[in-house]
Amino acid sequence: MARFIAVRLARALLTIAIVVTFAFVVLRASGDPARALLSPETPAEAVEAFRRAWGLDAPLWVQYARYLFAVVHGDLGQSMRDGRSAIVVVAERIPVTLMLTVPALILNLLIGIPAGIYAALKRDSIADRLVMMVAVVGFTVPSFVLGLVFVLAFAVELPWFPSGGAGGWQHLVLPVITLGLGGAAVLARFSRSAMLEVLGQPYIRAASAKGVPWPRVVTGHALPNAAIAVLTIVGFMVGNLIAGTVLVESVFSWPGIGSLLVVSVASRDLAVVQCILLVVAAAMITTNVTIDLLYGMLDPRLRDLRSGRR
Repeated sequence: MARFIAVRLARALLTIAIVVTFAFVVLRASGDPARALLSPETPAEAVEAFRRAWGLDAPLWVQYARYLFAVVHGDLGQSMRDGRSAIVVVAERIPVTLMLTVPALILNLLIGIPAGIYAALKRDSIADRLVMMVAVVGFTVPSFVLGLVFVLAFAVELPWFPSGGAGGWQHLVLPVITLGLGGAAVLARFSRSAMLEVLGQPYIRAASAKGVPWPRVVTGHALPNAAIAVLTIVGFMVGNLIAGTVLVESVFSWPGIGSLLVVSVASRDLAVVQCILLVVAAAMITTNVTIDLLYGMLDPRLRDLRSGRR
């Protein structure tokens, strides 16, 4: 297990290094922060002074070396928009985003997994086809389209919930449902496939032939083995939720990391954008490492394979 954890942590550090490099290069190639933050009437001398103040006049490799040195020492830079520490600016938005993503993830799990299992147990029935039809619709409709439909239906035509902003629980309903339904549809389809694959295995037929009651076969044999495959899609869903917040927060004017990312990219606030990408990458990597550790706990054969043993 120690070797397994060490391998995963090494890969996580390598992934973070790639993310840091990619973000640094792409952001500087996408536009000049001085032109984005300063007005067109700003004198050339002031623009050059701005670049010198933020180190943008140095060669790219020098800027990269300075950035890596600062990151290693825990300094993620300052916001060009207000001069505050980038990590402080981002940290203020993290709890607000978690107010969306955590309930949305719970909604995914509570709807997607039971629906997929039920469809698998009722294979080729009307209930199975109905569940899969709804799942296909939920999977194919983009989240921002679904959000706009909800706003028109339940905030404009039927003024049951606010159309945007942050406040009480009423402000959470529409964005959480918008963010959660797409993932629930994906999880339902994947859970059904995983469950059907397990139900077709010889040990399931053997347990049934021995007279084991069917509910016990499902709960004691099928579900634990299907859970290993379902864990994979749950890990991907965390990343999809984080990516989905950019669109959903924009549609509902939710003041989280997603909306901050949109504003920061538009204004070329390099330190804030890089900090957000690092936080998102760290969250996704942590989730994937956790999933891998759960793999090892559920199936020691996977742990040995991923750590390099045969």
